[in-house]
Amino acid sequence: MRSKPDLKLLSTFMAVVDRGSMAEAAAALGYVPSAVSQHIAALERDMGIELVIRRPGSRLILTAAGRSLAHATETLFDATARFQDAANGISNREIAELRVGAYPSAMSHLLPGILSALKSRDRGPRIRLIIVETDRGLPMIRSGDLDLLIAYRYLPEDPPTASGEWAITSVGQEPLILVTGTRPGRSPMELAQCLEMEWTSGHVHSPDRRLLHRWAGELGISPDVTLETEDLHSMLAMIRAGLAVGLIPATLISGENDRSGIERVVLPPGATPLHREVLAVSRPGTRPPIINELVTLLNEAVERVRL
Repeated sequence: MRSKPDLKLLSTFMAVVDRGSMAEAAAALGYVPSAVSQHIAALERDMGIELVIRRPGSRLILTAAGRSLAHATETLFDATARFQDAANGISNREIAELRVGAYPSAMSHLLPGILSALKSRDRGPRIRLIIVETDRGLPMIRSGDLDLLIAYRYLPEDPPTASGEWAITSVGQEPLILVTGTRPGRSPMELAQCLEMEWTSGHVHSPDRRLLHRWAGELGISPDVTLETEDLHSMLAMIRAGLAVGLIPATLISGENDRSGIERVVLPPGATPLHREVLAVSRPGTRPPIINELVTLLNEAVERVRL
């Protein structure tokens, strides 16, 4: 037999199987009956075995080989149809799986509600999540290990910056709030009082630490950073324990429960409000619709952050 099936002959064969006669199959296919008979004969030659028992005046009967071929052909045509659907979806920028990376606080405070809303839909790609900081996520976008990265940028010159390596969409600005542990019965602490305390921030070259030093330089102060960590939840724990003062992204303290144990520091008039920019980073080119939908929902989530 041929190494590859003749799909035209198989289509004719399945029409005969479905209708039980060559005449009815011919009418359904728009062929003359003799053409259908020739197709079946050619298929039998290719297979090297009889597929159909022909009895004048009665419906055709499949041989055991014919029944096996009909079953195999149904499987083939079903797989072909699924392939065609997938190919059409890909050409329309639909995908089966989206790999999304996000920094930890975005994963814990921004994405759960968004993904719950997306999951309630009947259809859509599977979303695979990876917790990754911005500096480690950018090379994963470049290599194709990630399709979308939810990133942050503390300073305008920090990566990701405009480049042919990726497409960048600003999702919104997340305020950074200077907070300290609550002091029941006492007035809110002012910035000048905080200068006598220990501060918590990232390591010396981290984006949030560089932003803190730039901001402090504008105010003419020198905060004493003695508790260094990249983990914002650890920063909050230190602050709640009364061990430090620090800048915390508003997303982490937007809810009533999140604000327990901390209070905002009163800043002097004219102090520049601080924020970090939330970004959606993907590879250049036309993005699948699901990425655009995620970007829109992220923008709405950041806009809802209130203190």
